[in-house]
Amino acid sequence: MLDLVAPTARLRDSWLGSREEWAGGYQDGTGLHPTDDVDTVEGFAAWVTRLHREGDESVPPAPGRVHATYWWIVDSDEYLGAITLRHSLNDFLLNAGGHIGYSVRPSARGRGLATWALGEVLVRAARRLDRVLITCSDTNVASARTIERCGGVLEDVRDTELGRTRRYWIDLRPLQGS
Repeated sequence: MLDLVAPTARLRDSWLGSREEWAGGYQDGTGLHPTDDVDTVEGFAAWVTRLHREGDESVPPAPGRVHATYWWIVDSDEYLGAITLRHSLNDFLLNAGGHIGYSVRPSARGRGLATWALGEVLVRAARRLDRVLITCSDTNVASARTIERCGGVLEDVRDTELGRTRRYWIDLRPLQGS
């Protein structure tokens, strides 16, 4: 059964299996930094702890960062992807990154997981925000379709630090009673 769960060291083996499917190892929405050591048990646990801390608004965010809540998309004990809700926007996020980032491991694509996860997070986002910005690469047709299925309205396509980027807004006010 599909679920969104807080990152957990318990799913390390499944997460590492997913990483092997990615060219270059980078996955949007995971909060993984190049300096994170996920190859050791201790390093993986430290990364998971940092992800939890980034959502704790009683702790100041790291310089240049904003508070963010992370979830993993899972089916039983299988890691399928990740999705992140950033609680606010800084200049970089307003221009290029948006409030929400997500990714689905390559072997799990084409099953509607991103659309399902985004819909779930939009309901949660409506508890704190009136609207969210979601972006994707101009060449990422699947992500653009996911955002549009969930109500995204294209504001513009612009050149950003991340390359040519499509910027969508989703009005969350209709979800605020959910």
